[in-house]
Amino acid sequence: MTDDGFMGPPWQIDYVEGARTYRDSLPVEVRSTFRDALLDILTAKDPYRPGEQVPVEPARSTRFRGPHVLTFDNGRGWARFVFIRRTADPQIVIEELFWQ
Repeated sequence: MTDDGFMGPPWQIDYVEGARTYRDSLPVEVRSTFRDALLDILTAKDPYRPGEQVPVEPARSTRFRGPHVLTFDNGRGWARFVFIRRTADPQIVIEELFWQ
């Protein structure tokens, strides 16, 4: 927990059922690549600005605190997620996942 009462990383993560099912159907090496990308946002102080390793950008430029898109596997896959900023239990929710 930080000085302002806000819990810090690592964040909790949850999936919308469709994204979880899709993730489970991906090949093992793709799931591993996705997991590595998720580690960067799960341990970042601000999941919307994780650093240089994982590209993250707003899904819509007019809603900066809204859904964001994380790309992985050299741009072959992406996940749309939202960070729910709560004092008691902040978490990242993966809303949609795609890989080609």
